[in-house]
Amino acid sequence: MHKKLIGNKNPLTLAEKYQTPLYIYDGNKIEEKYIHFKKAFKDIKHLKINYACKALTNQSILKFMKKIGCDIDAVSIEEVLLCLKAGFLPEQIIFTPNGISFDEFCEAVNLKVKINIDNLSILEQFGQTFPNYPVCIRINPNIFGGGHHNISTGHIDSKFGISIHQLPHVKRIIKNTGLKIEGIHMHTGSDILDIDVFLKGTKLLLDIAKDFKDLSYIDLGSGFKVAYKEGDYTTDINILGKLLSKQFNEFCKEYNKDLTLIFEPGKFLVSEAGYFLVKANVVKQTTSTVFVSVNSGFNHFIRPMFYNAHHDILNISAINKNITRSMRYYSVVGYICEADTFAHDRKILEIKEGDILCFKNAGAYCFSMSSNYNSRLKPAEVLIYKEKEYLIRKKETIDDLLNNQVVVDFE
Repeated sequence: MHKKLIGNKNPLTLAEKYQTPLYIYDGNKIEEKYIHFKKAFKDIKHLKINYACKALTNQSILKFMKKIGCDIDAVSIEEVLLCLKAGFLPEQIIFTPNGISFDEFCEAVNLKVKINIDNLSILEQFGQTFPNYPVCIRINPNIFGGGHHNISTGHIDSKFGISIHQLPHVKRIIKNTGLKIEGIHMHTGSDILDIDVFLKGTKLLLDIAKDFKDLSYIDLGSGFKVAYKEGDYTTDINILGKLLSKQFNEFCKEYNKDLTLIFEPGKFLVSEAGYFLVKANVVKQTTSTVFVSVNSGFNHFIRPMFYNAHHDILNISAINKNITRSMRYYSVVGYICEADTFAHDRKILEIKEGDILCFKNAGAYCFSMSSNYNSRLKPAEVLIYKEKEYLIRKKETIDDLLNNQVVVDFE
């Protein structure tokens, strides 16, 4: 049995040093995924990889993304401000919100970032108010793509994007306001395995793009499926890169202009780089189930409950201490006073109380979706890069929970 290391660091040492629960990110893995993506689309003359920062917004992660060459996809003004604070230039940020007020768009204009609009009402207001500020239009291609309904964003009943059937309305608004369109955008969902979904969506978007004569870029969003368990199927980025690049380059020849092709990977870049360490508090045998209660819950790690997502769980105490144990079946649950099951009947090396368990694929939409529910404190975050470890977020204290509360003393 060999040791499981994270960025050449022993996770048990990190767990002891920073306490559990603990998030750990392997910067080497993030960089590796970025390089892999660029190589897959090497035939594109102008390629931009915009990190979908909602996946993980820690300032040090954002700075790391800037270092390796990413631009940014932001979905809120707060994310825009975080990315500007991390050193990104306004022109490196595309603001792609959903269902926000026009005031927030006005703030984005003041910040001078790129803007992506996904509904007719805002498009018309924007054209009337800022006719000379170029924008991107998010199209809903009416394609169902994604591994779960909550992350399928391109189907006909989705709240995201302007339907392809509403394009005549779009053209009328542009004609009436003089609004300048610099980009066309599409995002059909997340965890898409079938590359034909991407190719079909791309063809639809490029056909639409032909009607807009002054484009600078095409934004194809993301949604690439990553591996969540041994032998799991993934989006074949290399094949997709080859086929989609050919499709895009042929379009550019017909359009008579070399446009920039933009992708917005979030999960693809950071999911597999993340690990979440917890401690087994209690091993509890019922009539039919062995429960392992850990010192965390859906307040820190909600994906299994929210998306029914699978995350491999390793008993790294048994692995890294070279302890000989048999495999057993456990239901791994949290300490929140509601049902918060991480895994049901999962085969794991025998667990003793006090063992450290590791949840894999904890880099995307894990800490960023955490909360203080049950008044629990959020954990620390550590980044490992080139064999150095960096504490990038301290574990919260009770004072953090009280911060910003205005306490009234009743007599």
